[in-house]
Amino acid sequence: MHILVTGATGFIGGALLPQLAQGGHQVRTLLRPGRASPRLPRGLPVEVALASLTDAAGLRAALVGIEAVVHLAGGERGGSGVNLMVSDVIGTRNLVEASTEAGVRRLVFLSHLGTDRSSAYPLLRAKAQAEDLVRQSPLRFTILRSAWVYGPGDHFTTSMAMTLAASPLVYWIPGDGKSLLQPLWVEDLVAAIAWSLEEDAMVGQTYEIGGPEYLSYLDVLQMVMRASGRRRMTASLRPPYLRLWLRLGEVLLPRPPVTAFWVDYLAVHRTAELSTLPRAFGLQPSRMETRLDYLARQPWGREMLSSQLAARAA
Repeated sequence: MHILVTGATGFIGGALLPQLAQGGHQVRTLLRPGRASPRLPRGLPVEVALASLTDAAGLRAALVGIEAVVHLAGGERGGSGVNLMVSDVIGTRNLVEASTEAGVRRLVFLSHLGTDRSSAYPLLRAKAQAEDLVRQSPLRFTILRSAWVYGPGDHFTTSMAMTLAASPLVYWIPGDGKSLLQPLWVEDLVAAIAWSLEEDAMVGQTYEIGGPEYLSYLDVLQMVMRASGRRRMTASLRPPYLRLWLRLGEVLLPRPPVTAFWVDYLAVHRTAELSTLPRAFGLQPSRMETRLDYLARQPWGREMLSSQLAARAA
């Protein structure tokens, strides 16, 4: 199958491309034109199409000969300054329209748990509008609403490890830290995406998926502290104040490890049924504590500094 992947240079895309290539698929990535060198996995036979999701003509050219699309791209990593209506809604509309014109047979769209048009949080409202555009199209689609995804190079546990290293005494947490999460190992997610491309019974379905356990934010933080070897005292900060602090970080840092969207995500519980992955995908997801070896013995303070310098240079 000839597959176009949007957001392929991100954390999840970096795990998905090898999975698709090993499955015998021909993969094309959609890269937004820019000065920075794209981070594509080495040694993979991957085609590259240069176009943004707002470039209708470029999208049509990128979709020539494509049978399926995996839509991972989104604006949340850009922080509160990103126009989500452009990055997530208009971008998805353009991709859906171009895919329909090109005769694409399958579309898998990655969304978030908690997506809702009436949500108080801009990111989740934007994802809901994007989902509606996918559902209203004539494409054979599958929507995966994912829990928070973790793994090497993520924006979850490694961001925690970096900010722990940069916090000399106290690590500030939003509220009481009791919001429930259902962390999902990245390899389990990409296996579910690959399965969704192949299974006809999943056409027209929306699945809410997560890991095999419900954990509070504090539970996750304690796991990351143990795995990274960095213990810190924790102190509670009301979400509005923490959001202001993070927005200041977005202004001062070229690549902040955490953005204000993170506080929005933790405002309420983000969980799905524990049985969805085993029942619908035949997959037993990994427990988080068994998958955090990548955090050990890493100079996370140096990693944070080097990431800022690289982002500023780019």
